[in-house]
Amino acid sequence: MRVFRYHVSIYSQQCLAVNTMSREKLSTKIKSRDLASRAIYVSTYPPRECGIATYTRELLKAINTLNPRFPADVVAIEDLPAPESRKYPWEVKYRISQFDLKSWLEAADYINSTTAEVVNLQHEFGIYGGECGDYVLPFMERVKKPIVVTFHTVLSKGGDKYSEVTKQIVEQSSATVVMIEAAAARLADVHHANPEKLVIIPHGVPDIPYGGTPEAKKLLHLSSAPTITSFGLINSGKRLEKLISTLPLIHKKFPETTLLIIGETHPVVRRKEGEVYRESLIKLVQSLGVEEKVIFVNRYLTLAEIITYLKATDVFVTPYDDLNQISSGTLAYAISAGKACISTPYLYAKEALGEGRGILVKNNNPALLAKSTLKLLSDEKYRNELSKRAYQYGRNMIWPKVGLNYLEVFDLVSESNES
Repeated sequence: MRVFRYHVSIYSQQCLAVNTMSREKLSTKIKSRDLASRAIYVSTYPPRECGIATYTRELLKAINTLNPRFPADVVAIEDLPAPESRKYPWEVKYRISQFDLKSWLEAADYINSTTAEVVNLQHEFGIYGGECGDYVLPFMERVKKPIVVTFHTVLSKGGDKYSEVTKQIVEQSSATVVMIEAAAARLADVHHANPEKLVIIPHGVPDIPYGGTPEAKKLLHLSSAPTITSFGLINSGKRLEKLISTLPLIHKKFPETTLLIIGETHPVVRRKEGEVYRESLIKLVQSLGVEEKVIFVNRYLTLAEIITYLKATDVFVTPYDDLNQISSGTLAYAISAGKACISTPYLYAKEALGEGRGILVKNNNPALLAKSTLKLLSDEKYRNELSKRAYQYGRNMIWPKVGLNYLEVFDLVSESNES
């Protein structure tokens, strides 16, 4: 992990020290250190189908393993009316009605009444109510405990209401976590956020053993032919039609290549427009005559299933349209599995796949995407080199290290709040 190029805060120094540790030293630090801070998390949470919900669940698993004396609690952000509210696991102690300001203020009062020493607020504009998600501001103001914010989105445009909300979130936080340097730079340069509060902690990933592709293909009843994969909650911004359009070109040299499109339609998209986008992808597959070589796995996968599909993958692709995207759990997981990755050059992909860890292709160019895929399929040595570089990069992103980074920050802001 490289340290943010502006002011290097004490938080960033601590996180850098953790991320440069070997696995042995990390294990020793976990066993010897008295991790004391108890946190409560404000986020979407499973069974709500949302990337941030999954991120928070995996972060809590890591935190609870490292800090078992103080199990983490969750305040879940709920977008359904009360009669339809989800059945949450035991760690969810309170719920916020996303579009009700009173509910946010009552949640702040609840948090103040708990024994938690620090609050971790997972942020993405779409999960907060009000104008430009501004219900978060009176909530933060009412909370009387230090707040560590994790930004999953940092918009590229400044000077509007979204930008003002972003700046105020950082101001009201004790520390603000982002996952890549470009996001920290954007917060400081575009949104004029205080750089001394910014911390870079990589996107967490499971610790997946390297290799095992043939075995995983057998488990999934796939042939030994090349497998290309993209996974995640589906919406039109994923631009999966570009990926599908590469198959006729790829099949000229590798006719048995299979494309896996894994994941169900994003629940918010499905409520608004049904399965229109998925149906358009199926029609495209049919029009190209590649029905037998495209497999849609239309459901929300467990972590174990995701890992198996990733291990069965030869080439992983994210052809996403939004070049300002600052995080991607799907790409992070593919890197952690040591996959050869191809992506459009959105911000997270540029940083994660830079320095020879993957291939970046121009946006909206299926021909270049097909050319890059063919290069990887044709040159096993090159594909293995990218896989190993990606896997090595991913070692600094495994959840135990990320969890310890968070605990270091929690301890520091708690100590600062007491002094």
